[in-house]
Amino acid sequence: MYLAYFAFTLLHIDPYLSLLLIIPISFLFGFLIEKVFINQIIHHPHQNQILLTIGLGLIMSNSALLAFSSDPKILTTTYSSSAFNIFGGISLSVPLLLSFIVTCAITAILYLFLSKTTIGLALWATSQNREAAQLMGINVAKMSAIAFGLGTTLAATAGALIAPTYYIHPMVGHSFLLKAFTICILGGLGSVVGAAFGGLIIGVVEAMASTYLSTDWKDVVVFILFLAVLLLRPQGLFGKKGEQ
Repeated sequence: MYLAYFAFTLLHIDPYLSLLLIIPISFLFGFLIEKVFINQIIHHPHQNQILLTIGLGLIMSNSALLAFSSDPKILTTTYSSSAFNIFGGISLSVPLLLSFIVTCAITAILYLFLSKTTIGLALWATSQNREAAQLMGINVAKMSAIAFGLGTTLAATAGALIAPTYYIHPMVGHSFLLKAFTICILGGLGSVVGAAFGGLIIGVVEAMASTYLSTDWKDVVVFILFLAVLLLRPQGLFGKKGEQ
């Protein structure tokens, strides 16, 4: 979000066009983070990796707090508050619609990359069985770094897409972290299509809850749905039994 903000204020680059800069920068950042930190404990228990990434997240958040202060910044474009009516009094926000279109395109590209390319198939193999993939000649260390780079890129892309519609501050990611985890569990871990549909389901449920109940209840309804999925279908809507 800060990259999009400064690209807009200093370089006068539209937030959506700034993705052309943000994507390679964030991929390189994630790739290096994995190589320098995560790769050192890749064979340690999973809780060590979780604690390390939480620690890195805290360091980055507080570094941003020191660098940019806690005052929220606003990225205002000519279309930030624009909307158009479609039918029945329903209006669509222009920046949110653009974000949705870009997200659909990125999701499709990611799905094709993972299912149709050699590197994508190697990533799938490494995620399913690291030892077997290594025996098949796959450089699993490189695949891990690429996977972490892709994950960082997707998170950074999401930040840039919501920058025109949200306040930008160092702790903004915390409000989206639990919801992102909920979406992944709902759709099924490891499923790109599941994550996309999980996000759509959560978005519709939030909107309906806000409209017919109250904005105070939207998160409650979402997490009730989350608990129901965990109880009735632990592998998620698009996951398969036995997948991790």
